[in-house]
Amino acid sequence: MASPLQIRPYVPADWPAVWALLEPVFRAGETFPHDPAISESEAQVAWVEHSQSVMVAMDPAGAVVATYYLRPNSLALGAHVANAGYVVAEHCRRQGIGSRLCQHSLQAARRLGFRAMQFNLVVSTNTAGIRCWQRNGFQEVGTLPGAFRHKHLGYVDALVMIQGLVEGPAP
Repeated sequence: MASPLQIRPYVPADWPAVWALLEPVFRAGETFPHDPAISESEAQVAWVEHSQSVMVAMDPAGAVVATYYLRPNSLALGAHVANAGYVVAEHCRRQGIGSRLCQHSLQAARRLGFRAMQFNLVVSTNTAGIRCWQRNGFQEVGTLPGAFRHKHLGYVDALVMIQGLVEGPAP
């Protein structure tokens, strides 16, 4: 990426800019399982309030161009495995921002004591995302046949991907 990117914690004043990133992605129905008709308030609960950590990435002009959340992947006995979701503004894609967010979230997950990070529903048609996760150390550990109802393609497979965050056997 040619210009510097600042990644910092989300603050409530960021919500309008974060919603501007999320809305077209959720409405597209191609990569996230949220209802394409999700309301803004429902999206805020899903992205912000249900997360342990939310970050935003800002370009040199101070515009929010990407965001990610980090949260436990499961309850109690599975809460040592993290989950994350990432959205990059369409005009900023293919610049390495997703990779930067992924690397940042992996470091944050380690600091928070997570032992692994798992993506539960990587849509098989999201080839750019899959390449990015693989480049950043994630391994595909399973395929869920027809698990994602793509808005345009119908039922497509989803992948489960994981990366250990501590030395030794994966959880």
